[in-house]
Amino acid sequence: MPRSHTQETHRSNRAAWLRAAVLGADDGIVSTASLMLGVAASNASPSTIMTAGVAGMVAGALSMAAGEYVSVSSQRDTERADLEKERVELEEYPEAEMRELTEIYVRRGLDRTLAATVARQMHDHDALGAHIRDELGLDADRLARPVEAALTSAAAFSAGAALPLLAALTKLSWVIVVVALAALTVLGVVGARIGGAGRSKGALRVLLGGGAAMGITAAIGALIGTVV
Repeated sequence: MPRSHTQETHRSNRAAWLRAAVLGADDGIVSTASLMLGVAASNASPSTIMTAGVAGMVAGALSMAAGEYVSVSSQRDTERADLEKERVELEEYPEAEMRELTEIYVRRGLDRTLAATVARQMHDHDALGAHIRDELGLDADRLARPVEAALTSAAAFSAGAALPLLAALTKLSWVIVVVALAALTVLGVVGARIGGAGRSKGALRVLLGGGAAMGITAAIGALIGTVV
């Protein structure tokens, strides 16, 4: 049965939280598994491997949260500065701002007369909202949210890191590898499905990157264990 137009959905509004969630979970799986495999390759004891994994999970989650908060806060500050600048310009130069909005609509394909009419009606209805949307390309209801981004990244990282940690309870390094690679495959498929991309491509992308990271870290751990 064909899907009706009223059921139409778009995925671009998921981009922010999807990026934070996928990045956090992927980093949690890869960094924690790689850390434990690197320590295990140096012939460390199971308790040392587990300690390293737990420390890596806690440090990684806090680092992700702090990094996301700082990054998204900078984005929010820029957005707020642009909004305030636009508000002041509308108060001081309303006609100039309306002409600017008219030119925007002309560049988008409206004839000048219609563009001027639309700009006038937009100004009468909600001048600031019109400029925020059509001039700045922002949505006043969807500005950057640093706390939300920080919590999402920390939670996703912790969830991802928990998987190789649980696998480490078996005290078998190969189990950590299998669990981590399986989790990365699922993460890639889920991320691609939510984002509307190809599942195979999404799974392969995270699988190859994560596998390479774990392999390189294990090799370095083995080399250091041999030398030390």
